[in-house]
Amino acid sequence: MKKVVLAFSGGLDTSFCCIYLAQDRGLEVHSVIVNTGGFSDEELQEIEKRAYALGVKSHAVVDETESYYEGCIKYLVFGNVLKNATYPLSVSAERVSQATAIANYVKKIGADYVAHGSTGAGNDQVRFDMIFNILIPEVEIITPIRDLKLSREAEIEYLAQHGVEYSAEKARYSINKGLWGTSVGGKETLTSHETLPESAWPTQVSETESRKIELTFEKGELVAIDGETLAPVRAIQKLQAIAQPFGIGRDIHVGDTIIGIKGRVGFEAAGPIIIIKAHHTLEKHTLTKWQLSWKEQLSSFYGNWLHEGQFHDPIMRNIEAFLADTQKFVSGKVFVELLPYRFQIIGIESNHDLMSNKFGSYGEMNNAWSGEDVKGFSKIFGNQVMIWHKVNGEEA
Repeated sequence: MKKVVLAFSGGLDTSFCCIYLAQDRGLEVHSVIVNTGGFSDEELQEIEKRAYALGVKSHAVVDETESYYEGCIKYLVFGNVLKNATYPLSVSAERVSQATAIANYVKKIGADYVAHGSTGAGNDQVRFDMIFNILIPEVEIITPIRDLKLSREAEIEYLAQHGVEYSAEKARYSINKGLWGTSVGGKETLTSHETLPESAWPTQVSETESRKIELTFEKGELVAIDGETLAPVRAIQKLQAIAQPFGIGRDIHVGDTIIGIKGRVGFEAAGPIIIIKAHHTLEKHTLTKWQLSWKEQLSSFYGNWLHEGQFHDPIMRNIEAFLADTQKFVSGKVFVELLPYRFQIIGIESNHDLMSNKFGSYGEMNNAWSGEDVKGFSKIFGNQVMIWHKVNGEEA
């Protein structure tokens, strides 16, 4: 019997795939879940039980949390990447890491096929297909939900016919949780005007009093919260636990899918949003004008290309090298106030702060040059544009 590796989450789509691949396609199903920081040990155990109850031959958990941070999230922080100035690429980045890990698992067990539960409407189908085509081009890809054009109702009915109950209420919202945020999709996000109800958000708001926190960055990485030294992954998780109950980082992202249609998705990502805004504030104090300018341009490309699944393009390694090099002096403390549904960056402290009173009293006279120096500089700095206007005159 031929083997198929199924990218498994335990949700409706991949539950359908388990039974369909085994019973309708006659394949030996080996499910694998890639943990990118979104599952507890208890949740992973429940998902494993579900996989075996659905009849898989084997089930594996691949923990990619640390490599996900080191190979991807770190550079999203260095680049202050927010898609359309809104979305921290919570799912986009995660899918790239998951697809890569699944491709490696396919090679490890020598499977003949690889399968995933993506529909035909979104980005994930392209990310998974493309990365599999890049890393395991000899392995055939099976996509039952996309190929059969199934509705969620049809999937629930199919499972019921095979003795598997799946709550229609549970299927109302598609929730994807990872280290870099949680996405929420439902009937409201399929419209252009509705928002998600309070009950749809995975974390309910329970904090109502303001709280001030201190974030410490070292060479661009978050390494401490309120003076407690933490490894970067743990720091992200702790900040998320502190800030998410405030309802911070909730939003709906509207973007262009890879296949050319507009899409909406809800997300809650308090930790990522605060980290990016705090890091960016620290950079504005410690980097030069042109470092910031080129970072912004390259980071925008990096985020877009990652979003479209092109993580394995060698240009991405080139940009990562640039981003890492810019972080040499991005170290210091950032002070943040958390409030219900919002936060405020109060300020920073850094030994590398370029806003130094050694060079000028802000709002007063600068110490490094005189007013006469500025007069001459201003004339020279605008000289070529002045000549252009004189030459072209009224035609301009």
